[in-house]
Amino acid sequence: MNYNEALSYLLNQLPMYQRIGRAAYKSGLENTYRLDAYFGSPHRNFRTIHVAGTNGKGSVSHMLASVLQQSGYKVGLYTSPHLLDFRERIKINGKSISKKDVTEFVNHHKEFFDTLQVSFFEISVFMAFHFYHVRQVDVAVVEVGLGGRLDSTNIIIPEVSVITNIGKDHTELLGITFAKIAREKAGIIKSGVPVVIGESKKETRLIFKQLAEAVHAPIIFADVQYKVDSSFIASDRYQVFNIKKGDVMYYHDLRCGLLGRYQQKNIITVLAALEVLNETGFYIPEKEIYNGISQVIKNTGLYGRWQVFSEKPAIICDTAHNTEGIQMVMQQIAGMPARKVHIIIGFVSDKNLRFIFRFLPSDAEYYFTRLSVPRTMDEKKLKDRALKQGLHGRDFSSVAEAFEAAGRESGPDDIILITGSTFCVADFLSVYSKKTIDPEHKSEAFQ
Repeated sequence: MNYNEALSYLLNQLPMYQRIGRAAYKSGLENTYRLDAYFGSPHRNFRTIHVAGTNGKGSVSHMLASVLQQSGYKVGLYTSPHLLDFRERIKINGKSISKKDVTEFVNHHKEFFDTLQVSFFEISVFMAFHFYHVRQVDVAVVEVGLGGRLDSTNIIIPEVSVITNIGKDHTELLGITFAKIAREKAGIIKSGVPVVIGESKKETRLIFKQLAEAVHAPIIFADVQYKVDSSFIASDRYQVFNIKKGDVMYYHDLRCGLLGRYQQKNIITVLAALEVLNETGFYIPEKEIYNGISQVIKNTGLYGRWQVFSEKPAIICDTAHNTEGIQMVMQQIAGMPARKVHIIIGFVSDKNLRFIFRFLPSDAEYYFTRLSVPRTMDEKKLKDRALKQGLHGRDFSSVAEAFEAAGRESGPDDIILITGSTFCVADFLSVYSKKTIDPEHKSEAFQ
């Protein structure tokens, strides 16, 4: 197989949650353990950091990787889903795995994969572990795909486990209560391994403490240890934080290239995790914490998180796709001066919109759109449901058509927001990147 054929095998022939939903989800790790035996446990040849959570795990993973890279480490970064290119999932120091490496991996092992009937995610995890072993990384930041306890990444024994927060997403798989979801996420807690909890909700705090204590894992609640004293968006498009530890100003003028206000929660999670890493044998100078956080986009190629493309009109995309994420994005939009807000929005068909609609502004103009994945929610059904909730707008058969319409109807003092699903943002980026895209948001690849 050439690269395109290998990619088609991965994306179209294997069960893939992002494409077909629940049917691709496996309720056990039997395949994972068989793959681990087949590949000789490559993840044991480098140190790891494990990151789970409902929201923010991608941002936290990228910031941790960026700081470690600035500190002189060779850093693997495994994340999901991808936006424009499958190879975004597997990076070393910001460079994506090469097409050649992907092709050779699939060709060499396809026969075994077929006998095992593996999923897309299972293959991508071991492609990453194999690649990081061959390339001899010092450490890999590994983002959980879904949940934690039964995720294919959950065979690693990390230096620190991180759980950013608990929200109600994927409830059909993880449970309908905060407590049940917390138990699934807490499945990444390992014996004796420190765990950092980003957000200490009253519904989940005791659960995390009990589960950590049961396996003698030191537990740190980031929002107890650190507080954001103040933050603002500077004129040069950096978010600037002043952060206290106790009553002491611990980080002053900490600049971050990620502009979402929700990064206030993520930044303290990152700082708490870095403190643990410094205590477990890593050397992470304070100077490189500042540099790594400010250069996270350049170092890792992260995009789609409150990414601003223009100012007149303001064009912003954000991958918020659940109640908590949408709420935070809309709060930030509400604080921005605008003549009119245009929202291009689409969802997957199994998304529970009951609570999401509550946080969508009724005075915005909506462009309800179909997504380019089989799981897409029909745009007409989405519009009909939204109209019943007091929202108004039109439906479009693609994000490209919706964006063209929003562009025609917006003025220089307006805001165009693309959100609602990772796939909505991905579709927008695929259109926008053909026109123009900030080169800072493009990641290099291994040749």
